[in-house]
This record gives sequence, C-alpha cells and structure tokens, in this order.
Amino acid sequence: MFLRNLIQSGECKVNGFVETRGGYHLQKGDVVEVKVDLQAETGMKPENIPLEIVFEDEETIVVNKPAGMLVHPTFAQKTGTLQNALAFYLNASQQSAVSGQRQEHSAIRNPQSAIVRPGLVHRLDRETSGLMVVAKTKRAHRILSDHFGRRLVEKTYLAVVEGVVENDSGTIIAPIGRYENEKRWNVKNDGKNAETFYRVEKRFSDKTLLSLVPVTGRTNQLRIHCAYLGHPIVGDKLYNGSEFPRLCLHAAKLSFWHPNGTNRLEFESQISF
Repeated sequence: MFLRNLIQSGECKVNGFVETRGGYHLQKGDVVEVKVDLQAETGMKPENIPLEIVFEDEETIVVNKPAGMLVHPTFAQKTGTLQNALAFYLNASQQSAVSGQRQEHSAIRNPQSAIVRPGLVHRLDRETSGLMVVAKTKRAHRILSDHFGRRLVEKTYLAVVEGVVENDSGTIIAPIGRYENEKRWNVKNDGKNAETFYRVEKRFSDKTLLSLVPVTGRTNQLRIHCAYLGHPIVGDKLYNGSEFPRLCLHAAKLSFWHPNGTNRLEFESQISF
C-alpha cells in the first residue's frame, strides 16, 4: 500500500521517467528511483499494548493473538495492531539488553527509533485468535518464510460451526478467488486451489466443534470452506454464520522447525468460546 501510494503520487521514476501505472514489468538494466520521506510516520510505530507471549528466544517469538486485533497496519488503520505491539515490546527489550539494566516496558525512551523490526511470516484474520510465530531477525524471517512456502509448518484450528456435521472427518476441496463486485473472497470456479482437512471433535444439539487443518493458505480459507460445507463458523456474519460476540475460530496448535534447524517446536493454546 505504501509503495503503491508513492507510485500513484509520482514519486517513482523508471529510467528517469515518472511511472504511475504500477503494473510496469521491470527489464534488465532499468534504473528505479523512489523518493521517500524517511521522517514520515510508518505502520511500524511502537505502541505499549499488552502481549500474551507463549515463547521467546533470540530469533523467534510466539504470541497468542486476541480476537479483534489486526495483525499489521492497513491503509485505514495505523494503530492498535499486533505489529505495533511487537515493535514496542521488541525494541524495549533491545534497549534494556543494550543498557544492561532492567527496564520497565513503559520506559522506552524513543519509541519512534525502532531497532528491531518484527518479521511477519504468516497472518490471522482480525477476528481470529490464536498462535502466531514472528521472526526477530532477518535470518529467521528468511528461513521461516521458506518453511511456510514449503509447507513445513503445521497449523491446527478449532472452530464452532453451525449445525451438526455428519461425517467424522473429511477434506474440503474448493477453489477460492476474489469477487470484485462484492469485494470479498469466496469459492470461485477460476480461483486458486484450496484444500482443508476437518475432523469432528464434539457434537452438540445444533453446533459442532471442528478441528481444521489448512493444506493451502488462501484468504479466509477456513471460513469460506466451512460455509461451503454448509456449516458456517458461528459469529461469521460475512459468510452467513449466526450472531455471536466473536468469530469462533482459534489457531490452537502451531508446529515448526526452529530457524537453527536442530529442533522442532510445538505449541498449543486452549480456548473457550
């Protein structure tokens, strides 16, 4: 979004000419110039927001994101996100380590001068809660991103869905694409392949608790696939779920290889909807 705005405002040149289209394919030998205001406020602004930290070491941090929190700033919302909170926490910790003295979280002297940039390697919807791993170093970010791309990371979600699911388990295969007129994602014949495995954990009189494992990682995949199955997630008004104080979807388990490659880490987060 930031780079797109710079392009549209004429702050980007290719071979000396202003480029405002945004879809230009660079060729070998092209010279790109971008004018950036380094003093401008960015979405990395640190904010003192409480974090539920599950694990932390020199390269990674695992947090339990609450429902209702954006993972990163958007064009419409620049504050109150997980990335803002992580920027504050990691830089406060860094300053404390440098000084060699114990430092209260609120005592960061200059929150604008971020030292550590939290590296996001995956996302959760605003209304989805649960476990996320974040890279603290460029090396960790590169390795974890590669692992996500190669599907070496295992994620399991818990969801309460409408109705009673008959089959004990199954696989939902339905392509997902974006409908421009509706400005939302859904099952679409010419969309990208999407696959989700589900298993019934518990049946109630008119609801079912499912565990969901996304084989692919499309936008809103679990929400879309549950609705496609005929059992939308409770609280998911966008995909015909019933009214509820929150979306009943939680990232309950997370397993990945540590960037050092020597040990596999596994985490679990309990939830009561």
